[in-house]
Amino acid sequence: MADLVREGKVGYIGLSEASSSTIRRANIVHPVTALQTEYSLWTRHVEADILPTCRELGIGFVAYSPLGRGFLTVQFNNLEDLSSDDWRRNNPRFQGPNFQQNRVAIQELEKMAVEKGYKPAPIALVWLLARGNDIVPIPGTKHRQYLSENILATDIELSSEDMSRLEKIAENVMGERYPEGAMRSLTL
Repeated sequence: MADLVREGKVGYIGLSEASSSTIRRANIVHPVTALQTEYSLWTRHVEADILPTCRELGIGFVAYSPLGRGFLTVQFNNLEDLSSDDWRRNNPRFQGPNFQQNRVAIQELEKMAVEKGYKPAPIALVWLLARGNDIVPIPGTKHRQYLSENILATDIELSSEDMSRLEKIAENVMGERYPEGAMRSLTL
């Protein structure tokens, strides 16, 4: 990839789901511009080592699934709300007792959204945006309405008390981010 950058065929190099050690090794070969990894109110594994490494090396962070695969939109009350062919039915966080525990875990997000007069999604996004100017969330959406709601995150202000209330969500989340086989394939 570094050769392709030197040849002008590639502008920048980014990584996805890389560990801190992989980021460091890659950055020695050629400067890495961005890392794309899951990060949200309920997926915060990057805070201990990966995000500090990116910051130390000046690497931007692209947060995918910033709405917890739709869970943080609070549109699902039970697994039956997802169609029978929805891939999330195989996600550990959406299965069995994990689903119900995770619904309980995000009640504070729901409550705050009502208090502030917004939907839960922009509240979750503003929390992520407040984590640093080097973080760019990429929420996926299939509907223009949700895009408009997500954009509201740029107008919402959360107090330090609000942020503290939201911080507790991750403490109560149950289930891995991917099924067991997929988790093994990650380099984290």
